[in-house]
Amino acid sequence: MDNEINSGGRSLPARRVFGYALVAVAVALSLTGCQDSGTGVEVSAGDSAAAEASDGARGSGEKRDDGPRRLLWMGDSIGEAQAPALDAAMEAGGVAFESVAAAGGGGVVGKIAAPTWDRLPKTLKTFAPDVVAYQVTTYDWGTPAEQRAAYERLVKTVNEAGADLLLVSAPPFKLDDFYQPHEKEIESAPQSAKSVAAKHPDTAAFLDASALWGDDSGAEQAQRSKDGIHSCQQGSAAFAVWFGEQLERRYGFDPAAADAWATGEWTGDKVYSRLGCA
Repeated sequence: MDNEINSGGRSLPARRVFGYALVAVAVALSLTGCQDSGTGVEVSAGDSAAAEASDGARGSGEKRDDGPRRLLWMGDSIGEAQAPALDAAMEAGGVAFESVAAAGGGGVVGKIAAPTWDRLPKTLKTFAPDVVAYQVTTYDWGTPAEQRAAYERLVKTVNEAGADLLLVSAPPFKLDDFYQPHEKEIESAPQSAKSVAAKHPDTAAFLDASALWGDDSGAEQAQRSKDGIHSCQQGSAAFAVWFGEQLERRYGFDPAAADAWATGEWTGDKVYSRLGCA
């Protein structure tokens, strides 16, 4: 049998499905305390349609051989929970990694973004990344026009520092009483980010992570922790595998095999104990 079908009805190469199943098993064996996030790496992390969309955002879709060598990760507390797995995966792949994802902030839209804009130029200068990945935050509140203006500013700031910008959609998360008043803004943010990336195909791209997480925060595929918002170790590892593939398609990056990093010391990071993952 040459292909399997993912939950969205799209066809995945059978060898790739088998490979992700092995990753899921390997992570699950060492992360038994994180039952709420599930494994599910094989469900859609290798979605070929998402790969083509990612390539298309670059213009020609041809691979580059000049990056990434230094990756800066940006986001809020959701990104903070993904950072330990990303760090391990990037290090195993020979890429220097730094995260400025911040709990309670990290966004680039509106007044709440002031600390991000104050810190970012300094980080770009000292860390000197060649790729910056910004995961749309749960705090990117504003009108679509305000969101687009902020993402345009981010593209300009990152590009002027000599780096590419990858705008990454957030996973589906539970809209509790805190987030419900901003539901429309949360829904419009990824579309705003996508439209901005499309204007800069040579230096920016939009990565739609729904290929991994799906669109339902309550579904097993979303791999949310007990709070319905963040990911535990297994979900973070699944994201790191998926993200490595996006880098491979855009830059020719050769991601390290998951069994080289997925069960490492990062799984004991304090961010996961705070989430009740282990």
